[in-house]
Amino acid sequence: MFIAAKLLAFLTQPLAWVALLMLVAVLLVRRRPTTSQRVGASAITLLLLLGWEPLPDALIRQLETRYPALPASADLNGYAGVVVLGGALESAYVWTQPDQSALNDAAERMTEVLPLLRRQPALRVLFTGGEGEWFGGSLSEAWRAERFFSAQGIGPSQVLYESASRTTYENALLSKALPGIDPAQHWLLMTSAWHMPRAMASFQKAGWNVQAFPVDFRAGLATPWTQYSMVQGVKKWKLALHEVLGLLAYRLSGRA
Repeated sequence: MFIAAKLLAFLTQPLAWVALLMLVAVLLVRRRPTTSQRVGASAITLLLLLGWEPLPDALIRQLETRYPALPASADLNGYAGVVVLGGALESAYVWTQPDQSALNDAAERMTEVLPLLRRQPALRVLFTGGEGEWFGGSLSEAWRAERFFSAQGIGPSQVLYESASRTTYENALLSKALPGIDPAQHWLLMTSAWHMPRAMASFQKAGWNVQAFPVDFRAGLATPWTQYSMVQGVKKWKLALHEVLGLLAYRLSGRA
C-alpha cells in the first residue's frame, strides 16, 4: 500500500504530464512533424492552464466543505482526546537547528492543537506519523513531533506517539492498537480540511468513533477569477488530484 501511495503521488504531479507530452512531441518530430507540433502545443497549453487557480481551488473546496470546522464555542467535554495526523513536519534532513522546529504548509495540524489544549487541558493528544519518505532516515515524524510539542511546553505525559504508520490507513489501524487507547470513546480527529474526507473514512472503517476537527483550509470561500500563479497552481492541482484519486483508491480497496 505504501509503494502504491508513492506511485500515485508521482502520477498526480501535473508537471509530469507536461513532461510526458513534451517527450512524445520530441519522439514524433521526425516521423510525424504535424502530430509532434500538436502534442507540443498541447503541452504548452496545459502548462499555462495549470497556473489558473480557480480550477484546482474548486476541487479543493469540494473536499474542504464536507466537514465544516467546529465553532470556537463547541463543547469539548466528553472527548477522550484528539488524534493528530502527521504531515505537517518537514523531512528529517531539514531538522538541522537543535532548538528550532521545521513545519511545512500544513503547520496548522500541529499549531491548532495548542489553543485546543488551552480550552480543554484534560484532552489527551495522540500523534500518529512514522516516516512517509522513501529514504527518510531514522528520525520518524513522531520523534520530530515530540520535539515540537516539548518546545511548546506540552509534556510527554499528555501526548502519546504512534511512530510506525506511513499512510492514512496505517494511521487509523496502528493508532487503534496502542496500549490504553479505546477507539470506541469519542475522539477528535485533526488533519487538513482537504484531507479530512479520506481520514474520516479510514478511521471510521477501522472502528474509531471520531468527530472531524478540520484545520489548514486552502481554498477559502471563493477564488478571484484573476488569481494566477504557475507555482501555486501546480501545487494546488497536485494536492487536489492526490486527494481525489487517493479517496477513490481507498474506497476501491476497502480501506475507506
